[in-house]
Amino acid sequence: MHLKLDVEIQKSEAEKLQKRKSEVEEDLESLKIDYKKLRLSMRTAGLGKTSEQWRQEVREERAKADQWEKRFQEAQAWNEALEKSLSESKNEKDELRARVAKLERSLCLYRNLNSVTELKASLSKIEEMKGKIEELEMALQSCEMRIEFLEANEEQWKNQVHHSQDQVRSRDYIMREAVTQIREVADYL
Repeated sequence: MHLKLDVEIQKSEAEKLQKRKSEVEEDLESLKIDYKKLRLSMRTAGLGKTSEQWRQEVREERAKADQWEKRFQEAQAWNEALEKSLSESKNEKDELRARVAKLERSLCLYRNLNSVTELKASLSKIEEMKGKIEELEMALQSCEMRIEFLEANEEQWKNQVHHSQDQVRSRDYIMREAVTQIREVADYL
């Protein structure tokens, strides 16, 4: 009777093992099909590159991103220099206006004294200062136009840097996903 139970137990275990073997074989076949599909989709999507090719492409994209970043920093430095120049021009303009105001007050004093010679000299200085003010205003306008141009270019450079960085991140993500799937399939096999 014990033998009969042992035989029944062994038959049951053998059936379980046979059933498990069939499931494993089906899973293996399914994995093989999935692996073939993955390889085909990798070739179709251009992911069938070697790791070295991916590394090279990532290095190239990073180099491009670094170039754009460098250009962006140069533009920022140039923009800061122009803003400093603009600030200095405004200060100089304010100083010249203060001097003109002072000269105009002096002119009023000279008019009260009826000194024709002194009046002509003051007028000459005022005209000279007005000429300098006009030159500074033109320089100021030129600086303001340069700043507007740089600000417009700065936005474009920012967009190009972000675009390059997005491309590098996207390729890094695709490469990590592909490598992970390949490892999972390889580990399972």
